[in-house]
Amino acid sequence: MAARDKLLPEVAEFLKPDPVQMFIDGQWTPADDGGTFETLDPGDGALLARVAEGKAADIDRAVAAAQKAFASEAWGGLAVKDRAVLLHRLADLVEAHSDALIQLESLDVGKPIPQADFDVTNVALMLRWYADLAVHTRYSEPIATPNFEARQIRVPYGVAAFILPWNFPILLAGWNISPALAAGNTVVIKPAENTPLSALLLCALAKEAGFPPGVINVVPGFGDTAGAALAAHTGIKRMAFTGSPAVGKLIASSCGANLVPVKLELGGKGAAVVFDDMDPKVVAQKLTESVTLNTGQVCCTATRWLVQKKLWDKFVPAATQAMKSVKIGHGLEATTQMGPMVSQTQRERVLDYLERGRKDGAEALLEGGPVTVADHPDGFYITPALLTGAPDNVCAQEEIFGPAAYAIPFGDEAEAVALVNDCPYGLANSVWTADLGRANRVAEAMVAGSSWINGHNLFPPGVPFGGCNLSGLGGGVGSAATFFDYLRNQSIVRPLE
Repeated sequence: MAARDKLLPEVAEFLKPDPVQMFIDGQWTPADDGGTFETLDPGDGALLARVAEGKAADIDRAVAAAQKAFASEAWGGLAVKDRAVLLHRLADLVEAHSDALIQLESLDVGKPIPQADFDVTNVALMLRWYADLAVHTRYSEPIATPNFEARQIRVPYGVAAFILPWNFPILLAGWNISPALAAGNTVVIKPAENTPLSALLLCALAKEAGFPPGVINVVPGFGDTAGAALAAHTGIKRMAFTGSPAVGKLIASSCGANLVPVKLELGGKGAAVVFDDMDPKVVAQKLTESVTLNTGQVCCTATRWLVQKKLWDKFVPAATQAMKSVKIGHGLEATTQMGPMVSQTQRERVLDYLERGRKDGAEALLEGGPVTVADHPDGFYITPALLTGAPDNVCAQEEIFGPAAYAIPFGDEAEAVALVNDCPYGLANSVWTADLGRANRVAEAMVAGSSWINGHNLFPPGVPFGGCNLSGLGGGVGSAATFFDYLRNQSIVRPLE
């Protein structure tokens, strides 16, 4: 049975327009030039929807709508508590329509239903978390200084722009726009061309929640047209981008030309340091779940497995067995643990990396390769891979963005830390040991935005998540610090006679 035959009524209704329109100034609208593009179901390669393709003219309309909304009494003049009410209403609607959002996300990205469920649930959580934070924040602080009455106030910037990736479309929309909206900004979103649908459905829910026109705008399109136009637009006041370092540098350059502050959450090459006091089967299973989550298309996941030599001979067979046992299938199938790659292009990229790694001297402990799934012969499926070899191998140093891990043995704690930090990225790593003293020493010594102990991909609300080095700059997401990123400081001073 084709995936289109399993659509929920709400999803079928949402996908009925041809094309699915962009959302600007509270209205569904076609592209200015009438252009469209296709988004596919990566599970079977079939057309999922035609979508209006935004370009510079559409970005102009969206930014103008966001500017107008920011200056209006309906949003700019709204009390903090009233903004919080709207965010809570949107969270309620995300939960009420979660089945549709989950199915749409699964179809557009290819991820299994339970993983899409986590993403959607987290959006509602973040909307509420930032709404409550906004209500309890002090927006004016007195400053003690001789002979003057002085204070510092916090006010929103204006139009915040977001260019989002294809691996976690709805999750990263929620993570990014929740603090910006809670702080009083308006937003323009350019979702990835591979996965534009869930952000558009979120707009329908925002309209139902009562958000004024122009507060939330979504312009689907391609990076070199819509994305470039948004990053270079003189009407935006903040920019956040999640994606590759190469594109991040281009966006930073465009924003720098207009002195627009930019937040970049870029790639990663996460390490997991496994000491010999751990159960190899337990850790192998956990790391397999990490590297196959969203088919390995996760910037912070553990793709370098550093295993203490005494544990190596037990860990490797446990890891290969765990990876072989992963159930691969269409995201809508109940038994699926790992879905397809998001596109044929991405599958070819991963396979090319594996081939380059082997030519560079890596040994394949478990061959990864294309695989055909029953009933879905045209899907973009791949099997997990595990390589080993020199630490400077291309597959040990560069982000593959697929279900592929690179295992390296190490001797002692100092060598493990050196191996972790011998990498241009700095997003997230983990350490696995029963010795908490050692765990904390290693966690602090690893150069990254996040260090996790006896777990990986951990995102509790309120804990900052961001990167350093090639993994990004300008602050992260998920914390109070993120909220304050969307408020600028302004000093008020009066001389005392």
